[in-house]
Amino acid sequence: MTPAITLHHKSNISGVISHLPASKSISNRVLIIQALCSDKAAIQNLSEANDTRVMQRLLASSEPVLDAEDAGTTMRFLTAYFATRGSTKLLTGTDRMKQRPIHLLVDALRKLGANLDYTEKEGFPPVAIQGPFRQNTNRISIRGDISSQYISALLMVAPSMPLGLTLELDGKISSRPYIDMTLSLMRTFGAEATWKENLIDVSPGTYRATPYTVEPDWSAAGYWFAFTALARQAEVVLPGLSAKSVQGDRIIVDMMELLGVKAEPRGNNLVLSPKEHRDEFEWDFTDCPDLAQTVAVVCAAKGISATFTGLESLKIKETDRTTALQHELAKLGAGFVEDAGRWRLTAAERLPDQIAPIRTYLDHRMAMAFAPLCMLRTVHIENPGVVRKSYPRFWHDVKSVGITAVEQ
Repeated sequence: MTPAITLHHKSNISGVISHLPASKSISNRVLIIQALCSDKAAIQNLSEANDTRVMQRLLASSEPVLDAEDAGTTMRFLTAYFATRGSTKLLTGTDRMKQRPIHLLVDALRKLGANLDYTEKEGFPPVAIQGPFRQNTNRISIRGDISSQYISALLMVAPSMPLGLTLELDGKISSRPYIDMTLSLMRTFGAEATWKENLIDVSPGTYRATPYTVEPDWSAAGYWFAFTALARQAEVVLPGLSAKSVQGDRIIVDMMELLGVKAEPRGNNLVLSPKEHRDEFEWDFTDCPDLAQTVAVVCAAKGISATFTGLESLKIKETDRTTALQHELAKLGAGFVEDAGRWRLTAAERLPDQIAPIRTYLDHRMAMAFAPLCMLRTVHIENPGVVRKSYPRFWHDVKSVGITAVEQ
């Protein structure tokens, strides 16, 4: 992995982001659903993200030990998939993956009738799965405030279970749009599922092989909103994005309207340009936690005081993202402090003339969230190769809009 990349200061940008990646979230769900179909249909525009490549490789593998690397959705989705298939597999991953809890999903699968054991630390991967699967019940409950990936993993395998599934969500529900996305895709492939209040009912049945084209990724688009927000002049064209997307991160349009970005639909494109911004910002990120880093950097760089809530799930991502943000925002002279679940960002009156190199903590979103700082200062990003997880061509696209990026 390249030790660092230097993005030289450039205040004006323009161009078409021709390699905006396909949605990783949609791609990984479609791959699981397709694997549960008896027949196969063409899936177009699958994500090139490493997480999706890992998902494809492991679904096709006959090996008893499967390495999900650092791919959280892959680990969680495949745990449910193989457990309810009656497979015998050992699912493992990177050292960081072994620190990311999975006990809520394992407990739920055990209640349903799956046989799973931990081979190292209790409650964390690696997970040993042994068949057969004999469904004990069609009704279980799971906390809704930790990770929607657990919920999506259970929902996607539910139609293939003899009794179907009624899933009760306990307490606050995080990342609700991701659950909506899962249910929408399930219905597209023929599943019957309803969601009323805190109960999701999935009928037993079979998925129907259906041709599908994966849409561009709104989370990735968010970084280009950030470049535009920090630019003096910009015209950035994002092809193929739909305001009717099943992705919850399309809410970035509303956020960045407040933070200084005009998003204008032109045919099949979305064209971004700078505008006036507010001096204060407040947002609940419960439904869109993947946007928090991007927005935090924009606020700190533009001197906007901000209050964030709904960041609980960031602690169990690729890194503890709230702690990582505290450390790296401090290099911009910004404070990021929690008080009873509310994170207060206080920006410096002026950015430092030189910004210390930005650590990425092996987290793709840290690299891409801090990259737009080059609109204001030259910035050095450590371990830039982490972007392969979700947006492999990110640095190519950065160069395509006229930014000088030098790998070291």
